[in-house]
Amino acid sequence: MAGAENWPGQQLELDEDEASCCRWGAQHAGARELAALYSPGKRLQEWCSVILCFSLIAHNLVHLLLLARWEDTPLVILGVVAGALIADFLSGLVHWGADTWGSVELPIVGKAFIRPFREHHIDPTAITRHDFIETNGDNCLVTLLPLLNMAYKFRTHSPALEQLYPWECFVFCLIIFGTFTNQIHKWSHTYFGLPRWVTLLQDWHVILPRKHHRIHHVSPHETYFCITTGWLNYPLEKIGFWRRLEDLIQGLTGEKPRADDMKWAQKIK
Repeated sequence: MAGAENWPGQQLELDEDEASCCRWGAQHAGARELAALYSPGKRLQEWCSVILCFSLIAHNLVHLLLLARWEDTPLVILGVVAGALIADFLSGLVHWGADTWGSVELPIVGKAFIRPFREHHIDPTAITRHDFIETNGDNCLVTLLPLLNMAYKFRTHSPALEQLYPWECFVFCLIIFGTFTNQIHKWSHTYFGLPRWVTLLQDWHVILPRKHHRIHHVSPHETYFCITTGWLNYPLEKIGFWRRLEDLIQGLTGEKPRADDMKWAQKIK
């Protein structure tokens, strides 16, 4: 079934010669070119980010557990749900921004951060071939600052940790969901070999379900951007949130949404 994602729901309009040599997936010319831009320097950044991030997660989790009190349980549960919701919205905002605007040619961020989004639309199953480091390196980099801030509070024995313990649990939950967003996204494209606990979380819609995420991969990829839990996709679509935001930005800047995305998708050689 994974192969079913090689073609988006609506194909680009190509003439017969183009269609004969162009296909979505790993053999697409744009996908090959984008995959080749993954550099050793980028790989090193991802390794460092993952190691530091998970070391800090373990450190902070142990200290949070040591401070746990039964009377904080209701607020902690509320913080977990709120953390998941906000992480879902932020995943959608980042996903929408990187999908819709910018270019691979931009200095630094183009090849490092926009490139994977362009590759993903041409070859959706490429993410299933990425190892743990490549899948999670960027998100680990993003969450380092709040993890370091929390670790600093533990090291300095900040009284705020005890006084605002439910808040710190909310922040930690937000960090965890944010850190694992790309892993959850990868699981939404994986149709074989997933652990049973992952498929149960998908079936219960605790994390992004596979069927739910397919809606985003209908070309031109303009909806259902939230990829952590997917809880906010339907309400945001109902109010036209992303379209309104795109209209506003296009009106202010004159830039056309997803122009760079379409450019890579139309490469045939």
